[in-house]
Amino acid sequence: MMEEKASSIQERHFGLEMQVTEPMRKEKMVKRSWDESKRMWEIAAPAMITAVTQFSIGFVTSAYVGHLGEVELAAVSIVQNVIEGFVYGVMLGMGSALETLCGQAVGAGQLNMLGVYMQKSWIITGVAALFLAPFYIFASPLLQLLHQDKDISELAGKYSIWVLPQLFAFAINFPIQKFLQAQSRVWVMTIISVIALAFHVLLNWLLVTKLDHGLLGAAIAGNISWLVIVLAQIVYVVSGFFPEAWTGFSCSAFKSLAGFVKLSLASAVMLCLELWYFTAVILMVGWLKNPEIAVDAISICMNLQLWTLMIALGFNAAISVRVSNELGAGNPKAAKFSVMVTVLTSTILGVLFTAVILATKNEFPKVFTGKPAVMQEASKLGYFLAATIFLNSIQPVLHGVAVGAGWQLSVALINIACYYIVGLPIGAVLGYKFKLGVKGIWSGMLAGCVLQIVILIFIMLRTNWNKEAVQSEERMRTWGGSPKTRQSPSEANIDE
Repeated sequence: MMEEKASSIQERHFGLEMQVTEPMRKEKMVKRSWDESKRMWEIAAPAMITAVTQFSIGFVTSAYVGHLGEVELAAVSIVQNVIEGFVYGVMLGMGSALETLCGQAVGAGQLNMLGVYMQKSWIITGVAALFLAPFYIFASPLLQLLHQDKDISELAGKYSIWVLPQLFAFAINFPIQKFLQAQSRVWVMTIISVIALAFHVLLNWLLVTKLDHGLLGAAIAGNISWLVIVLAQIVYVVSGFFPEAWTGFSCSAFKSLAGFVKLSLASAVMLCLELWYFTAVILMVGWLKNPEIAVDAISICMNLQLWTLMIALGFNAAISVRVSNELGAGNPKAAKFSVMVTVLTSTILGVLFTAVILATKNEFPKVFTGKPAVMQEASKLGYFLAATIFLNSIQPVLHGVAVGAGWQLSVALINIACYYIVGLPIGAVLGYKFKLGVKGIWSGMLAGCVLQIVILIFIMLRTNWNKEAVQSEERMRTWGGSPKTRQSPSEANIDE
């Protein structure tokens, strides 16, 4: 009898404990999610504004040039999407090597390595810019070799030479961005970009509209705006605001460059395969009959798609920093939890942008052109644009996880399979064989994107995060830091 009574008391006690524990567990999970969301937004919000404003320099240029004429808009669009899209991917990709190294160095408490890493990256991106310059100089024959319209190619060739200085601005800009992002110090960079964009709008109005300098005026405005961004960021970095991370120029930047080049190239290939995919779509549209209207229409949609992609790149930067910081600090569970929170947040925002595009599909083309034929064609692509924007709310976050963990080479191979073995062939068959034109080509692009997202999600669900933390420690040893002294970016470790 006594045993039964004791058992009954124990069961009641256990039941009460379960009643208390369950709400506490939910409350704890809500608090963790809120804390992680705050950390994520502290990086993502300024990174978004920076990415959007810097991208909007080209966006503003297209808007002003679009009112000069169809050929002018097509020429600028093809330079931005093909020539600049190509080199932008290389520069941003090579700079992205710092996201892995700087982020993990911050997590491991090795701030003294950040300035050296950035200088190594400057050397590599500067040399890369010299090798990429011929793409600007010989843009006209290259575009004609790719069977683009002759009139568009000749005008694009002139414009690309005029904007060559922007290539070297990219080479300096992206390593500085990664240096600042790894330390979650991006608000000054954001303010610089916002001021530069406002200045760019004023310059375009003055040079293109008021003084009627046409494409040359647009090119000069872009060059000056990028010069302002780069010079202001350099002044910020070297003015004593980073006493531990920036100790001046060092000869160490020239040592052990081979390994740094390898990681930079892997990062560049991963990102370039992504950006070149959209470039290939523009080129394929240019091979259709009467390409002027089709190129103008898809260029308008791509500009909007890339603008929303800049928003997603804020989450890309945030998750890259969070994952690399936590792995560098030896907190694999926190890294995994951060991935879940960021993917969910970005997807919700993607749904919102998708709804906006669907609601305004007959209105957004008017921002770029007053030609009825181009507006009508761009409006027809609204559903495809909406689908692409939704996918782009998920994809960059997954890429950010890959960069933070150092998986660049693996993702590059996945991109090749999904985009160039699956996506583009499907687009070519639908666009040319089945006469679906732009819609068929874009459908193939979407198929490749969906396949890539599914594969990346599968890989991340199977990731051993404890193993990734060990590899981060080994990477610190390889690059000269001491992983023995760690600092945790998290206030507490996250339970699985």
